[in-house]
Amino acid sequence: MTKPYVDIDKVEAAAARIGDLVKHTPLIRMPNFSENYKAEIYFKREDLQRVRSYKIRGAFNKIASLVTDRRINTVVCASAGNHAQGVAQVCHFLKIRGIVFMPTTTPEQKVQQVKMFGREQVEIHLVGDTYDASYKVALEYSSENQIEFVHPFDDEQIIEGQGTVGLEILEDLKEPLDFLFVPVGGGGLISGIISVFQEKSPDTKIIGVEPEGAPSLRTSLNKGENTTLERIEKFVDGAAVERMGDLPFSICQEAVHDVVVVPEGKICTTLLKLYNEKAIVVEPAGALSVAALDFYREEIQGKRVACVISGGNNDISRMEEIKERSLLYEGLKHYFMVIFPQRAGALKEFVVHVLGETDDITYFEYAKKNSRARSSAVVGIQLKKDQDFEPLLNRMKELGFYGEYLNNSPQLFQFLI
Repeated sequence: MTKPYVDIDKVEAAAARIGDLVKHTPLIRMPNFSENYKAEIYFKREDLQRVRSYKIRGAFNKIASLVTDRRINTVVCASAGNHAQGVAQVCHFLKIRGIVFMPTTTPEQKVQQVKMFGREQVEIHLVGDTYDASYKVALEYSSENQIEFVHPFDDEQIIEGQGTVGLEILEDLKEPLDFLFVPVGGGGLISGIISVFQEKSPDTKIIGVEPEGAPSLRTSLNKGENTTLERIEKFVDGAAVERMGDLPFSICQEAVHDVVVVPEGKICTTLLKLYNEKAIVVEPAGALSVAALDFYREEIQGKRVACVISGGNNDISRMEEIKERSLLYEGLKHYFMVIFPQRAGALKEFVVHVLGETDDITYFEYAKKNSRARSSAVVGIQLKKDQDFEPLLNRMKELGFYGEYLNNSPQLFQFLI
């Protein structure tokens, strides 16, 4: 039976084709991470790519091939952001027209980047709440107007272009690589890398990493067929798709070693760690591969490990939500409905006798009074250590202030963040 991988010769041809525009990004050993995990940890820094993501590789390979073979002058694409930026940069470079469809939920920073990279060559349409919704509209537009559609991941030439990431890793790292962690959305990147490593480094274990809210690959592997998710969490916009590509799935099904599913809060904690400790700016999808290391801590000890940092297009306006999600995941932020007796000094008693010495009120809003004897307030409390939660909860109950814990009540909690 023929294996479904893309041809390594075509990946090498793609590397030669895209060299005029695409950077060979660095593979950097990370001493702090290496010490922490007792392993040799390397980051493949695609956040330092020309459009701050690997997506330009596949976009250039595909579009340059179309321009050469069919003399086209216009392309259509759909993207949650990074593919659009790659297409925009390529269109400007090749002086052709690009019509880009993006979800209405795309961070403004990514929309502005598409405009900046494409300039007068690109026309942007914001349509639908998810990538999949904008994708459907883009396909219809492409078909109705008979304009070539440049798929972000389910296309052989796109995969060949993304596979050049794998070529560069092997070129820069002379020693054998034991583990390679790769973020997964539509699957173009990991399937291209798998195709390269199956040929040149078959003993390397390729680990796919997905956000918990959009585990398309994990779900599909479990079911034995490529599966469309009924609902997805859109927070990790660069890796949140309802259905990964059919060709990428067939490649992953054949050769991916494992898939790690990472909670969104853990991704946020990792993103902040990269920024605070190493001044590395990544988007949520770009932090996926590093976030997965904790789930493989024992297996990677003493091994040589690489993580693909897939993109650095993070909107600064999202930082408050990122910090909030991180604190919630780490057990350091808690919301309560607090009952306050209607008597003088009740609030002071709460602050003095319920809160611990290092506890901090970060949110406070009184609800409408419905009783002369008692009133309630929504209170957000931030802790220094997660071990402080149980003592806080016990004091609240013992002194009669406890009403309801809201972190586990999504219908109420969604209004607070």
